[in-house]
Amino acid sequence: MSEHTVPERVAVVVGNPKPASRTLSAATYVAHELSGGEPDLVVDLATLGSALLDWSSVEVGDLVTRVGGADLVVVASPTYKGAYTGLLKLFLDRFAGRTGLRGLAVPLMLGGSPAHALAPELTLRPVLTELGATVPGRGLFVVDSAYDDPAAYLGWLEDTRPVVKSVLGGSAVGGGR
Repeated sequence: MSEHTVPERVAVVVGNPKPASRTLSAATYVAHELSGGEPDLVVDLATLGSALLDWSSVEVGDLVTRVGGADLVVVASPTYKGAYTGLLKLFLDRFAGRTGLRGLAVPLMLGGSPAHALAPELTLRPVLTELGATVPGRGLFVVDSAYDDPAAYLGWLEDTRPVVKSVLGGSAVGGGR
């Protein structure tokens, strides 16, 4: 384990193969809107390179431990062939045989059209619950072209904030914009 000993309240994990992607922006926005502040930990998997393939990587092992202990994790991916990316799968596979995810997890996926709107529910949510997370409501799908439009998140946030607040407590959830 690393020198980092204080558990994260809010973490973001992004499985887009492009670093600093729109998916990262969307996930960070959702984390901020649910928690009222910036996430404590942001894992942009594209920046880890071949370390994701090295099961002895201390860096990746530490990130798995920190993400697993977070109270709220936004797990985000672009939609590839109706599912989340292989990059995200590599990271989530690290939770097998471990404590898993102990808190809330939000499945968030971006895609080119509403035709993929069920992808978070059908592909990402089952994996997150299998790893031990509690998903506070339905998964979130956002059309790529609207990733930076707060209106694209508004209805979902209105439905999900009260659930997150009831589980994590009032101090964990912001009032939104």
